[in-house]
Amino acid sequence: MKVVVAHNKYASGQPSGENVIVDAEMAQLTEAGLTVLPFLRSSDEIGTFSTAQKVLLPLSPIRNGASQRALAGLLASEKPDVLHLHNPYPLISPWVVKTAHAHGVPVVHTVHNYRQVCAPGLYFRDGHICTECRGKAFALPAIRHTCYRDSKAQSAVMAATLAYHRSTWRHVDRYIALTDRIAAHLVDFGIPSERITVKPNGIPDGGAATTPGTGFLYAARLTPEKGLELLLDAWQRHPVGSLGELRIVGDGPLRPLAESTAAARADVTYVGPLDNAGVRAQIAASACVIAASTWHDVLPTIILEALSGGRPVLVTDRGGMPFLAGDAGWVVQPDAASLAEGLRAAADGAAALAPVARRRYQEHFSPDVLVQRLIGIYESVRARS
Repeated sequence: MKVVVAHNKYASGQPSGENVIVDAEMAQLTEAGLTVLPFLRSSDEIGTFSTAQKVLLPLSPIRNGASQRALAGLLASEKPDVLHLHNPYPLISPWVVKTAHAHGVPVVHTVHNYRQVCAPGLYFRDGHICTECRGKAFALPAIRHTCYRDSKAQSAVMAATLAYHRSTWRHVDRYIALTDRIAAHLVDFGIPSERITVKPNGIPDGGAATTPGTGFLYAARLTPEKGLELLLDAWQRHPVGSLGELRIVGDGPLRPLAESTAAARADVTYVGPLDNAGVRAQIAASACVIAASTWHDVLPTIILEALSGGRPVLVTDRGGMPFLAGDAGWVVQPDAASLAEGLRAAADGAAALAPVARRRYQEHFSPDVLVQRLIGIYESVRARS
């Protein structure tokens, strides 16, 4: 079976679990005997664009002619059985659904966020959950609140893109929802439930850490919805050194906050951005991994990586995180007092939950199980088409 995997990679300067998942899934499919044809763009390319290309960039999410021509050539020459779409923005565009169908190729789409409805894809703005655009034919609130890249102009383009492609999304042959919350989002958007399959992501087994870790790790994009400010508020409610060390990995607009806190407290270290191998090394060195998102985070890869390494997790009760943590960690409300209590409990109990974390990964998120489910989805879609 031939599968085209289409994905616009997020900028390399910020950790992206989605990038990690897509790369891992392609490797797993190849190992399972499928022919994988990557159709990848990267947001890093934007920095190399000419002035003319940058002028046209705001229109890219609607169609992006260059990407459609390149994909059409690939489909014509390789004649794949299915196209598997992940993130289409900004350099691929949902138009790939139309391009694939024009060549008789069915489309499977893994939904990693809420961007069928929400311009930034988060259902989150100004520090709180926001669903103002849900149910609207045109996302006017996104423009009013400058939700996309903090720009009215770019928010207007994205709102127009969402409105234009409402009908495009209706023609995806099968949706993969990472959690039941994403499945509910798709049904609310108007997708028939029989075209939605709930299947979480899996990541390669990096093996459990061979020695006990110490302290806590927070590894994420340093953006407001990922909860760094919340975590640091909770951390500062404990005396210096009483919880061990907090290591912060990542980059983004809140980097100055991470740096200033690390300069002010001896038990906080800002490590900076790391590649996947570096993140895994930090997981192994830690006793517990924190995911403190204040938005409905769909399926943070850092939690899967922690469980794979035999590290329990401390998470907020948003999105798919409680499902991921299961019995291998602590789930708290996204407020500083609750998180502060969770930090104390995790500091005291992390070592005892290490084997539970490893077992949860093996039973629920191992690629040996999940890749066969994905292949079954491809076969079902191909048979129907």
